Order: sequence, then C-alpha cells, then structure tokens
Amino acid sequence: MHGCSGLIALCLLPFVPLPDSDSWPFLALSAMLHWGYYFFLVKGYQHGDLGVVYPLARGSAPLMIAVSGAWIAGEHFSITAITGLIIASVGIISLSFEKGWPQRQTYRPMFFGLGTAVWITAYTLADGLGVRESGAKLSYILWLFALEAITFCPFALWVRRSTWRRYFTQNWRGLWLSGIVSGAAYGLVIFAMSMYPMALVSALRETSVVFAVLMGAFLFKEHHLVYRLSAALAVATGLAVMTLSS
Repeated sequence: MHGCSGLIALCLLPFVPLPDSDSWPFLALSAMLHWGYYFFLVKGYQHGDLGVVYPLARGSAPLMIAVSGAWIAGEHFSITAITGLIIASVGIISLSFEKGWPQRQTYRPMFFGLGTAVWITAYTLADGLGVRESGAKLSYILWLFALEAITFCPFALWVRRSTWRRYFTQNWRGLWLSGIVSGAAYGLVIFAMSMYPMALVSALRETSVVFAVLMGAFLFKEHHLVYRLSAALAVATGLAVMTLSS
C-alpha cells in the first residue's frame, strides 16, 4: 500500500518545489516514527482484535497530542474545549470495551494499543510542526510519502520476500486504491494541521473509528448496536463542544 502511494508521490515530486530546509529534520523524524507505529500496530493485531486495539490507539492519541502540543507547540485550549476533547476521546476508547473489561491474559492488546497511540502522537507532532516550516505544504506531503516508501518498503519486501509477489498479483487493484485513499486522507490531515491546532485535527480524524464500527453494525450485522450508537453520540457531542469553543 505504501509502495503504491509512494510511487505516485515520486512521480509528482518533479512538479513541486523543495520544502524549506527547516522542515527536513521533521520529514526524517516522521519517517522513522512511522516505523514504530507500524511495529506496535502489527503487534497489537497479533495479540488482540482490531475492535480492541484500534479504538484504544486512536481514541487515546488526541489527548496525548493535546498535552504534547501545549508543551511543544504552545497550542492551548479552553477548559470547555478540553472537556469536549475528553468526551470525544472517551467515546472512541469505549468502543474497545463493548464486550466488557478484558481479562488478565488479554492486557497485551491494551499495552500495544496505548503504545501505538504514543507513536501516533509523536509522528503527528512531527508532521504538524514540519508542514508549518515547509513553505510548501503539498511538497512536504509528497516527500513524506516518498520517504516512507523508500525506507519502509524494502524492509517489508525482504521480510515477506517469499509471499509478496503472489499477494500483489492477487490484490493489486485494492492495493493501488488503498494507497491512493490512505495517502489522500493523511495528506488532508497534514494540510489541515498547517492551519489548525493539531489536537483538534487529530480528534476530527479519529471519527473514522466511529464510522467503521457503525458500518460493522449496519452492513455486517455485528452486535452491540445501541452501545455503538451511544459511543458515536458521545464522540459527536464532544467534537461539537471542542470545535465551537475553539
């Protein structure tokens, strides 16, 4: 997926200017931090369900970004805005516990979920600060995707050297589509962070978790519909409070 989005970025790089040199350290840092994100996310999925790991990671990250952003970037929010952010984050995190509190032997998914949130916080801050120093937002975004593909894909291909050709042949349409969609999605996030507080953008981004679980309930007839609707309402309420007070 990253190879596909990175190849598209490489083809577009000749048509954009170089980002300002002040943003280059952030580009390099973000590319490295994404490695930690991938590792923790994959380990989380190896030990637990997507429905446990992903909401916990994505719901915790905006709170961490708000605290880190206030300390590193001086992005401060009112008490009302922070309250809204907490409500939205708790609504997302609650989706990890729709089947109840995990048993003692299932704490590993929680550990890796929270660890993933730490890496999300780190690369979000790097990209939010980096794009503001770039002088060319699109250029920063394209260079990031290109650097990720150049550094990460050779490693992934080597690890899966016996299976990746068959996998790509069988799934190439989906890989190109997911590469385009995921690149456009995170590109929009980076673009938004160049103008708005990083915690606010991150919180709005994580509503994708709610859309995913609601689709699971309505399209795939998964259980806990009332619980999921309640969580979605909490997220929407929290985001509305945060956005209006910001």
